[in-house]
Amino acid sequence: MPLPFLTADRAFDEAAEDVALPFDDRDRWRRPYRPGPWRVGAAALVLLLASYVLVAAVIIAVAGALPGAAACMAGATVVILCALRLLRMGVWVSARGLRRVGFFVTHTTPWEQVAAVRTVQQPVRWLGLPRTVQGQALTLVRGDRSPGDMPPLMTTHNADFLARTEAFDRAADVVEVWADEYRRV
Repeated sequence: MPLPFLTADRAFDEAAEDVALPFDDRDRWRRPYRPGPWRVGAAALVLLLASYVLVAAVIIAVAGALPGAAACMAGATVVILCALRLLRMGVWVSARGLRRVGFFVTHTTPWEQVAAVRTVQQPVRWLGLPRTVQGQALTLVRGDRSPGDMPPLMTTHNADFLARTEAFDRAADVVEVWADEYRRV
């Protein structure tokens, strides 16, 4: 079963280096990078947990406790939805704007409100935990807010780019090019 939100568009990988925006349909939301191994591994572990809960639901249903089986099925469904949301997290771009998808909240910023998208050297959170390390962050500067109000779009130490600095640089460059292209329009 293909999961289109799991992989970045193949056109990005196959495009020539001189073409910054290789997509034909720019109105479609795209993530300009592939999810990192930490994010995919965490989602796989969550799905493994869901499989155990589903097996428990079958055993409980065979034992004759249907309300308990229904509760296990509902719990497994919630766990599967959490794994899918975990895979969907990240930065998405389209001709309409820039979208930061978090686990609970999604923020969409139209290109008209974007003042700049920059890569800066700053302390960043390691895998989203409270511990900070020195790294790079892609930040969004909006015209109607001060630069410190917005969390970074992505960092070199988040679940997508930990130990993948080349992938971070390439993804940050693509998002910056999208911003430069559509802020002028």
